[in-house]
Amino acid sequence: MSKIYILHENPEWTSHLTARLEELGLPYEDWLLNDGTVDLLSEPPKGIFYNRMSASSHTRGNRFAPELTNAVLAWLEYHGRTVINGSRALQLEVSKVQQYLELEKYGVRTPRTVAAVGKSQLSEAAELFEGRSFITKHNRAGKGLGVQLFHSKAALEQYIESETFEEPVDGVTLIQEYIHSPSASITRCEFVGGEFVYAVKVDTSEGFELCPADACTIEDLFCPAGEQQAQNEKFQIRQGFHHPIIEKYKEVLAANHIQVAGIEFIEDEHGTIYTYDINTNTNYNSDAEAKSGVFGMLELATYLGEQLNKVNLYSDQPSLSLTEK
Repeated sequence: MSKIYILHENPEWTSHLTARLEELGLPYEDWLLNDGTVDLLSEPPKGIFYNRMSASSHTRGNRFAPELTNAVLAWLEYHGRTVINGSRALQLEVSKVQQYLELEKYGVRTPRTVAAVGKSQLSEAAELFEGRSFITKHNRAGKGLGVQLFHSKAALEQYIESETFEEPVDGVTLIQEYIHSPSASITRCEFVGGEFVYAVKVDTSEGFELCPADACTIEDLFCPAGEQQAQNEKFQIRQGFHHPIIEKYKEVLAANHIQVAGIEFIEDEHGTIYTYDINTNTNYNSDAEAKSGVFGMLELATYLGEQLNKVNLYSDQPSLSLTEK
């Protein structure tokens, strides 16, 4: 029997999805890819495969989970299996450099960014932002890894020579212009099946200027699954949100074969939008959804069920009926 296979490294981020799959009566199997093997000449099982690998896997002790997932995705794609968020999605998930270049290719404005390897190179890159505030972040990140705000090159140099400096897992640190948001917020646009589902406003008033000792708060701020936001109502769904940027986002996702993603932007005092993150392992805030009556994981589970039905139809297997909710 065909199933929905979920490829991931963090069970805490899949439980809400599997609960919805069970609610809809859909067959699924959990593939935890913290370690394992891939027999390249063996044939994968029938079904559809949903990749939920995270760029921050190394923070949970799963340093090579993305590399293993990359091998698994190549194997699945070679054998012609239906993969949701395949190899290209994983490439963008683990590289903000690739994200920004792809966004710019489709006319989506990103903050000015310089990628650097080495502390002296970081210091040199800071000279390009002379007289302006800037932030650092990790190229392979997630959860706000390495996000710090600086107002001068001297402040950056003090940080990178201190014990609190966070070395990126891939060695690449980004220096990026700081975009001031008058509302102290960012917006995250959620997509399922390449279609816009909703936009959520995230309060960042406690964000960029936190010292390294408050890294756990930074982590919560940038992770929609975090409990801290729910307690403080940092997440609020923007009812009726419409903007031309949505169509550009859809172009980017379609061109890169990404079906499921959360894309984040910040708006400056002039109303200019800067997009700075494509998260292909998107999660959702349950409290914000409950207040608005839209549910990302239910949308996702329904979409996966529809894709499974297509696979079953093409293979002459009986299709599954989705339970109405």
